Amino acid sequence: MGRLDGRVAVVTGSGRGIGAGIAKLFAAEGAKVVVNDLGASVDGTGADVGPAQQVVEEITANGGEAIVNGGDVSDYDSAGELVHSAIDAFGKLDILVNVAGILRDRMLVNMTPDEWNAVLNVHLTGTFNTSKHAAVYWREHRGEGQYRLINFTSAAGLFGSPGQPNYAAAKLGIVGFTLSCANALNRYGVTSNAIAPGAATRMTMSIPPERAAEMGVDLRGMEPEAVAYPVAYIASEESSWLNGRVVGAQGGKLTLYENYHPEQAVSSVEPWTIETIFEQMPKTFHPDRQGLAGMG
Repeated sequence: MGRLDGRVAVVTGSGRGIGAGIAKLFAAEGAKVVVNDLGASVDGTGADVGPAQQVVEEITANGGEAIVNGGDVSDYDSAGELVHSAIDAFGKLDILVNVAGILRDRMLVNMTPDEWNAVLNVHLTGTFNTSKHAAVYWREHRGEGQYRLINFTSAAGLFGSPGQPNYAAAKLGIVGFTLSCANALNRYGVTSNAIAPGAATRMTMSIPPERAAEMGVDLRGMEPEAVAYPVAYIASEESSWLNGRVVGAQGGKLTLYENYHPEQAVSSVEPWTIETIFEQMPKTFHPDRQGLAGMG
């Protein structure tokens, strides 16, 4: 028996790289999979369903069940058709994994509005689009299964990559979106978590070496297939305890990131004045100071 026997999954961006590794491992563990990929280039231009079709053929050749979908997740209606393709073909939807993404790297001073919007449309809006349609289905079928929403963030968003303001904004936005879904959808039997992957893929290998060095990125030997294993665990029915968290997955290393919490605080009984603000902010928050401070 496989760990995902009887479950149905949609995996976006699964024609290559991490997404393909996830789709193939899901199928090997017994899931029925919709392999979605527009087949665009790294910068989001063009379309080719061929890579996704090849993944489906590999899955079926190994005895698994999968269908191909070449829809564009940044289009709301197309995302809806993607979600319903799983339901139409396999009778239900248990798992949605949002991997699809593009890059249009540029320093902020050189970035165009088109470069900004293109990246947010695929990563952030695309994640919303598919998740919205899946959430409607899960709400209608609450109590009938254990559902999983798994979104992809990035260290670029968690720590702020200097040459990727669009990508960083989208990826950290996905964290906030995931936390919102964790709080809103759990009542329907849905857990919502995010993966921060580290792997050598088309996207990461497109980063110029000098910029990768500045970012501290060294993904040599980090195969994208390795990311699929923790994703498979989160997709399983055994992971119901995990909700609203970010998990880092890089090679053989897993990291559970701590959610935001107050670091320091200061309060005032009286309304703030310009004098008290200028006194208390450096007194309390300057890195040379530690602990909590308060005002009587």
